[in-house]
Amino acid sequence: MIDTNREGAAPRSSSLRSWLAVSSVAVGTFGLVTTEFLPIGLLTTIARDLGITDGQAGLLVTMPALVAAVAAPSLLLLAGKLDRKFALLILSSLLVATNILASLAPNLVTILFARFLLGMAVGGFWAIAASVGVRLVPEEQGAKATSLILAGVSLGTILGVPAGSMIGELFGWRAAFVTAGTLGALVFIAQFFFLPRLPASHAIVFSDLIAPFKDPIARLGIIASIFMAVGQFSTYTYMEPFLRHVSAFGPNLIAAALVGYGVLGLLGNVLGGMVVAKSVRAGMMGTSALLGTTMLLMPTIGSSQIGAGVLVLIWGLAFGALPVSVQTWTLKASPETPEAAMAVIVFVFQIALASGAFVGGSVVDGLGVSSVMYLGGALMVLAVAALTVNRKSPDNAVVLAAGTAAH
Repeated sequence: MIDTNREGAAPRSSSLRSWLAVSSVAVGTFGLVTTEFLPIGLLTTIARDLGITDGQAGLLVTMPALVAAVAAPSLLLLAGKLDRKFALLILSSLLVATNILASLAPNLVTILFARFLLGMAVGGFWAIAASVGVRLVPEEQGAKATSLILAGVSLGTILGVPAGSMIGELFGWRAAFVTAGTLGALVFIAQFFFLPRLPASHAIVFSDLIAPFKDPIARLGIIASIFMAVGQFSTYTYMEPFLRHVSAFGPNLIAAALVGYGVLGLLGNVLGGMVVAKSVRAGMMGTSALLGTTMLLMPTIGSSQIGAGVLVLIWGLAFGALPVSVQTWTLKASPETPEAAMAVIVFVFQIALASGAFVGGSVVDGLGVSSVMYLGGALMVLAVAALTVNRKSPDNAVVLAAGTAAH
């Protein structure tokens, strides 16, 4: 049994049960973020089945992002000192419910409601999960546990699209949501049995949530993250229509390209973790520069199948490093209040995701899918510029998370 005291402090020794508990949280973050990104690889199929446009289908990405942005800080404030185990179980049950409802949805309104529920789960779970790792294992293994949990977020952003695309092409888009719901049920069971009670020793207050905006290093990371996230999701949300209509990819080739994106994303996640362990600033700048270059080349080189295939792989490699760079910057800049810091970055990231998907959809419907690539590339250039002009960095702070490199 996990040895925790009344205040929920870290146990004195680790065990298999300890790491099963950590893994249940990591898989939970993976399942939630994967579900959030599932529709991106299925936009055309969902739009055709429900009788809506690609831009309207983009609302399936916008809706949960907007809700998660509000839910992350709001649920932390409302949770007070609620045992974090029970909070995670409630949020995991929402993962099951949202996927069941989405898989049965007959129209846009129903599936948007399902995505609303998902947004509640994503915002609350992501904010809480990052802080529980250090409470499940001995103090000296806390960074590794936190890294594993954050890797679930990173892998979800990388694998959600190719997984959804592959399952959707083989069995239909509804089967992709059924699969995600099944994973959610397994996560709930694992957390019920393996997580110890996790009483909150400190109730988050509003001043905790605004603290990162007052800190110059944290604030710079937030600004750069906004440009990066809006640039990424204004383009990535519409990668599948781009490959279908501009690069002339068929369904099987699209699925293969997105799987390749995911595989290279895994490598990028590992390499990104190695880079940010040495310099978070270098990780943020390198990721932004490579993503921006890839996006700007897509309308020209990406018009050919070979060129598009190569660029998609490079894009996956670069994006793999984005989540770990942003999260590590945030945690290193605000080491005293990790829950509040993660709530802030979830808020910023999800608002950027929602606005990126919405603006991207407007550009796609109005100017065509190629135009959105120039928009995304320009925003990545702004991220690089922000980090170049202001050279502040949390690199000298205590490292709380270094991506997946520790693994």
